[in-house]
Amino acid sequence: MADLIVKAAVKEALQDKNVASDFYDALDEEVEELLEDAARRAESNDRKTVQPRDL
Repeated sequence: MADLIVKAAVKEALQDKNVASDFYDALDEEVEELLEDAARRAESNDRKTVQPRDL
């Protein structure tokens, strides 16, 4: 899957904190899992549209 996060946005959100280079990969994996879970919930409710409640 493609990169799901924007490194510049993450760095901006964390403001004055240093960000390890491998943090981005770990965060991207977490986001991917979150999206997959949300898609499964929508599908289990017979929907093709993923909604906020699926998170």
